[in-house]
Amino acid sequence: MSVDAYVLPTSFAQRRMWFLHQLVPDSPFYNIHVALPLDFSLDFGVLRRTLDEMVRRHEVLRTTFVEESGTPVQVVADVRTQELPVRDLRTLEKAERGAEVRRLSTEAARQIFDLRQGPLLRTTLLVLGEREHLLLITIHHIISDAWSMGVFFKEVGALYEAFAGGQASPLPDLPLQYADFAEWQQEWLAGDVLAAQLDYWRGNLGDLPDLDLPTDRPRPAIPSFKGACHRFQIGSALVEDLGRLVRRAECTPFMGLLAVYAMLLHRYADQDDIVVGAPIANRNHVEL
Repeated sequence: MSVDAYVLPTSFAQRRMWFLHQLVPDSPFYNIHVALPLDFSLDFGVLRRTLDEMVRRHEVLRTTFVEESGTPVQVVADVRTQELPVRDLRTLEKAERGAEVRRLSTEAARQIFDLRQGPLLRTTLLVLGEREHLLLITIHHIISDAWSMGVFFKEVGALYEAFAGGQASPLPDLPLQYADFAEWQQEWLAGDVLAAQLDYWRGNLGDLPDLDLPTDRPRPAIPSFKGACHRFQIGSALVEDLGRLVRRAECTPFMGLLAVYAMLLHRYADQDDIVVGAPIANRNHVEL
């Protein structure tokens, strides 16, 4: 381990991501990939400085993970610059350029991360024209999530604008780093609090049957992960009816639609106990 690094505990969410990575180490399932269009006269040096400042500012962007006594820990590097390879596609014909963009974006999204070695943030800049660029950003879910990406883009925009104008960073230093939250969580979720949580979830989830949906073929012994999406629209009248229903029940539209989904699964499977997992941001302090 480098002397220019320090070790900190992981959050429980990071432990879950670590476990899933050990279970299927060659999977890109937990890669977060975004292609950010930058349609202006871009200063590559300013963009590199902006990304370096983001990595300096957020410890989690220069964090890797190792095991100590069978438990994952965060290893935070003191200093790390962000690599930014540049691919100039301006010489390609329009159709060929579009195909190459899709190929490079897919390749970036599927490239496996090494949680032990890092880096866990990868960026590549595609140059498509004088005022047309695409910044490919791929980051592992163990150090980011959808809410965090919103913060990432907002801060990148503020930093680039300031640096391009010859100004210093307009962003105040962070009062908390993610590792501060992880350390607090480990201290809080222990002892009687942890025991009560485990008892609750074991009691509610321990004896639930598998969801037995009537499918057109048997489920494979080994998951293929070849999922798909089916998109559809519902009419405005039904949306208004749903709005009135959830207001009367004093719940959110998400809660109402989740109840509808559980009822649909109940009708297909003819089961009364339905378990649905849903991702949540889980932010209850503005500093987080």
